[in-house]
Amino acid sequence: MRVRKLDPNGDYTLTGTGNDYYADNAQAVGQLIQTGLALFQGEWFLDTSQGMPWRTEVLGKYTAPGYDTIIKEQIRSTLGVQSITSYSSSYDPARRALTVNVSAESVYGPVTLATTL
Repeated sequence: MRVRKLDPNGDYTLTGTGNDYYADNAQAVGQLIQTGLALFQGEWFLDTSQGMPWRTEVLGKYTAPGYDTIIKEQIRSTLGVQSITSYSSSYDPARRALTVNVSAESVYGPVTLATTL
């Protein structure tokens, strides 16, 4: 598995040095989890069924009891993820931000990710 690295701004790295990819390692799977969570369903023009159903099933006043299940399913369906070993999320209403902390077992070893969406 080869995954193009992202820079600190979330853009693809294009240095041309040959060091622009994660290849067959847990970091590649971690980046796939992160980008999968950040993708809104319908946003990718090649397959509008891909991504998180943020607008329809996660965001909103009465979605809190069920959104963790949806987020976990997105993580489990990520290429290279075998299982989730720990998961937690917290919502900050003042910032309107959801922080997800996940540890998963991938085909390349353990993956730990903390991302704010």
